[in-house]
Amino acid sequence: MNKTLQEGIELAKSIEAALKGKELTAGVVLGAPFIHLASLATAIDTKRIAISAQNAADKESGAYTGEVAPAQIKSTGAEYVILGHSERRTYYGETYETLKEKVRLALKNELIPIFCIGEVKEEREANKQNEVVKAQLDGSVFNLTAEEFSRLVIAYEPVWAIGTGLTATPEQAQEMHAYIRSLIAEKYGETVADDMTILYGGSCNAQNAKGLFENPDIDGGLIGGASLKVDDFIAIIDAIN
Repeated sequence: MNKTLQEGIELAKSIEAALKGKELTAGVVLGAPFIHLASLATAIDTKRIAISAQNAADKESGAYTGEVAPAQIKSTGAEYVILGHSERRTYYGETYETLKEKVRLALKNELIPIFCIGEVKEEREANKQNEVVKAQLDGSVFNLTAEEFSRLVIAYEPVWAIGTGLTATPEQAQEMHAYIRSLIAEKYGETVADDMTILYGGSCNAQNAKGLFENPDIDGGLIGGASLKVDDFIAIIDAIN
């Protein structure tokens, strides 16, 4: 929940300008507040920088004041939607069932869900991180067909490393990404697992990005605070590019 509409457009244009002339081998997606989406779609080249919503309703349409439906998000020009972020789970009580419905409706409306999973500090300390991410996948997305599932992006976010200044070591992050990929392989086969994009989202910044992205199972980042600073965000893009 950062930036006014005007500031958000300025930030997006600054990122676009900083990427000018760079050959991008990685996809760049900006996850913006709902009120920014339609304006961003006309302010920047969305073929080069895609747009994502940060959430979506679990309802198709109707009397749900304040909610934003996947069809409405799609109509703005956005391609992606972030679902299951730890803040949504923690502050707004989103359950496995709620998220299952959100994913279903996002896919139905041809949005690409960036589906977040990850453990909190107590779960990591109790060595339950594998159990937690398996339950999150089982509860909300492993009901999908292989074709549907292959349209997702998975983001692993160790909740204890978000905004705390802590970061999972590259080894810890790789271990979890490899485990997540193994669960996908077990459920949908090696081909779907190998093709799946799995992002790391836990205080990824300009300093640690390269070390994280060098790991074979880390395909990119779900960037938080560092994405609000153009130079930092560009440095992260350069690290994977």
